[in-house]
Amino acid sequence: MAKIAAVLALLSLLLAAGRTPRRFRDLPKEGRYLLAIIVLQFTGAVLSPVWRGGAFFSTIDFAKIYLAWVLTFLLITTTARLKRIIFLQSASVALVSVIAVVRGHSVPRLEGVMGGFYSNPNDMAFAIVLSFPFCIAFLLTAKGGLRKALWCFGMLMMGVALVLTASRAGFIDLIIAGTVSLWYFGIRGRRFYLIVATAFLGSLLLLVSGHRLINRFLAISSHDVNTSEEDTAHKSYEERKELMLRALDAIREYPVLGVGVGDFIVYSGLWKQVHASYLQVGAECGIPVLILYLMFFSRGFANLKSLSRSKNLDSDTKLFIGALVSSLVGFMVGSCFAPEGYQYFPYFTVCYTSVFLAMSKEREASTVAPQGFATPPVRRFSPA
Repeated sequence: MAKIAAVLALLSLLLAAGRTPRRFRDLPKEGRYLLAIIVLQFTGAVLSPVWRGGAFFSTIDFAKIYLAWVLTFLLITTTARLKRIIFLQSASVALVSVIAVVRGHSVPRLEGVMGGFYSNPNDMAFAIVLSFPFCIAFLLTAKGGLRKALWCFGMLMMGVALVLTASRAGFIDLIIAGTVSLWYFGIRGRRFYLIVATAFLGSLLLLVSGHRLINRFLAISSHDVNTSEEDTAHKSYEERKELMLRALDAIREYPVLGVGVGDFIVYSGLWKQVHASYLQVGAECGIPVLILYLMFFSRGFANLKSLSRSKNLDSDTKLFIGALVSSLVGFMVGSCFAPEGYQYFPYFTVCYTSVFLAMSKEREASTVAPQGFATPPVRRFSPA
């Protein structure tokens, strides 16, 4: 299915060329940064000192994001289309969370309950956090009690699923992204009930389902572990420190092109990925790609800053700007604790900021009177 989707996306890109209001020359800087990242990744894969074949095919898997990214920017020209795309992403994560809780509520950390990307509890927690701010925005803009109730239920299940994953990085990420969300939606939006509801439901979830998550946090600083679960969590913590040191060694040894996308697990000798996206990108792709990576996501914040200065923003758009800021902040902070350098969600989030800004500029341009045409003078004729 993934290969079929990639082929259809490529055909769509070719057929859309020249037929959309935006052209390839209109691609923003972040689109060029993403292309440069992928080109350098392919170069690093060909010259990988570890495993060229693995790095090459891993880069191909990641490079698919560029087709979807460009298509999203070129084809989404209305707010309704953009919200529909964001809705599909957010609703899908909510649905996956519901299924995961129903099928695996008794499975430790929900590991392997869902297939593919969601089989890893840390990846599932990360996806939930990145989509949560958008769910809040859809809740606040939903019309009708039934729709609001569905969003509330979906968000509650997302919270339950995140707690059941017992992901320490995911929980820290949720605290950061949630704080930013409450600032935009609760304090600035004067919806103080959101703060009260969040505090109550969050405490309730931790009391009912958070014992495993709490034990994993306690195991970080505890040397006298009492259970096998705490022992596993403490070993995981020590192992991650060792992986970070080896990632720094890889950056020092191969600073230009890295060891190749996905090849750090081989280079490390532990067959594990480093739990920090910045070290992951630096070790596998090199320092130049790491710089481009940071420049790419900084453009997302720059777009939102420019967009917030616009004078023709409606209330719904302001809500989604807050959701985009929350999601990006959550990603940038969460990246310090999780290997999510190649996850698609945050790259699409930056694309959403680019589309919002492009639509805002197009609306402003359409309301400005054409320049260079002088208004003809009105001649008055007196009767003879």
